[in-house]
Amino acid sequence: MYARRRHIYFAMMGTCIGLFVLAWGVVRIWSVPAAVGMCVVAMLIPPVAAMVANRRGPEDRWWDDPSGDPQSDEWWDELDGKKRPPR
Repeated sequence: MYARRRHIYFAMMGTCIGLFVLAWGVVRIWSVPAAVGMCVVAMLIPPVAAMVANRRGPEDRWWDDPSGDPQSDEWWDELDGKKRPPR
């Protein structure tokens, strides 16, 4: 799923750049208000793209979920203060 979100993110950001380039390279010659409108739309795309790219899917591990490796989980629990280190 990570690859799918990454592809969607890059497609959205490519669309954003394309809108800016088309707005000020081509569309402004015929209609400045349309070019400004395209830029407003392009301005809204990056925050949405960031939300899409950073969304947690149902099969994604959360940062504090156990990994399944007992030694690694014990080490992370010690770092997070969940368990006291052995003395």
